[in-house]
Amino acid sequence: APTTSLTGCLNVLTHHKPPLQACCGFIMYDYRRMTDRERKEVVRLRRQRGYPDHSPPHPDSEPGWFFFSGATFEHRPHFQASEELSALERRLLEATASCCKHRAGWVVMPNHYHALVWIENFKLLARALGQMHGRSGRYANKRDGLIGHRRVWYKYSDRKIRSVRHYWTSLCYIFYNPVKHGYCNDETCWPWSCVHWYVEKQGKEWLDSLKKEFPLRDFGEGWDD
Repeated sequence: APTTSLTGCLNVLTHHKPPLQACCGFIMYDYRRMTDRERKEVVRLRRQRGYPDHSPPHPDSEPGWFFFSGATFEHRPHFQASEELSALERRLLEATASCCKHRAGWVVMPNHYHALVWIENFKLLARALGQMHGRSGRYANKRDGLIGHRRVWYKYSDRKIRSVRHYWTSLCYIFYNPVKHGYCNDETCWPWSCVHWYVEKQGKEWLDSLKKEFPLRDFGEGWDD
């Protein structure tokens, strides 16, 4: 279950820096399509900002609410069986429970996941997610006979919550994500999500009204297509 009340989050939201420019916030798939000149320019700009050459940057490291995501390398659907998704969800909940003060939402899919959590120590989060990726990646490679020959996970990325509206829109996005990616027609039909806890505690009418009050519009465009 989420580890924070529905109203408690409103008292702990903090502001963050403006979002990265597109040239510095590229994902690995864009990078592969760039010319050598474009790649050099992107790396130069990232170094100028103090970001890693290729890994997702984490410019906001102060405690606060964060929406973070993890994706498999090249978004390949390595975890499609029900028992695999259940195991991945369990590992994600264990990882966030070990290092996050509060957890408000999560969803797990065959090739990526999202979570909305209060983070105080990013090093602990990175370590916990690294262990999660390592264990699940070894499982997938052992299953397919590819141990030592295939990369399963890409690194996680995060966005700091900057307002109450951003918080609730992020939670709505978590609810809706399996529908967006075509895994189901209704968010309540996807088992590996926090949406069931909210429906049980608040009711379906609450969920429907939340979606109307906090429409997604272009949320996720460009980084979760």
